[in-house]
Amino acid sequence: MRILALDHLVLRVTDLEGMTDFYTRVVGLGLDRRVPDLGLVHLRAGRSMLDLVSVAGRLGASGGAAPGPEGRNQDHFCLRIEPFDEASLRARYRAHGVELSEVHDNYGAEGTGPSVYLQDPEGNVIELKGPSAG
Repeated sequence: MRILALDHLVLRVTDLEGMTDFYTRVVGLGLDRRVPDLGLVHLRAGRSMLDLVSVAGRLGASGGAAPGPEGRNQDHFCLRIEPFDEASLRARYRAHGVELSEVHDNYGAEGTGPSVYLQDPEGNVIELKGPSAG
C-alpha cells in the first residue's frame, strides 16, 4: 500500500449553513455535494475535500458533544494555496472581518514555505500555506 494524498477531513459543526457559507464564500472552497439526510456537506479543496457534518444530524450526533472552547475535534488543518501574496490575502480576509496571523515559515508536505493562520466561526484553526521556498 502507498499513501497518495489527504483525501478529506471532516469537521463536526453546530451551524452547518453558516459554516458552509464561511468555507465557500470567505475561504473559497467549492460546494461539491450535500447529503441532507446525514447532515453532511462536501466541499472541494483542489483534489481534496473538506466535509462539514452537523452535530445535530444523524452522522454528527454519533460523535458526542459539539466542539467548543473546552475541547476541539482537531488542532488545525492546512490548505495549500498559490500564489502566496500576503497583501492580497490580508485584504481578502479583512473584507470578511477575518484577521490573519503573522506570516510563519512552516514545514509541510512540499517543504518549508510561508503560511498564515485564521479561525472559522466555530473556532477551528486553518493554516493557509504557500509554495516551498526551495
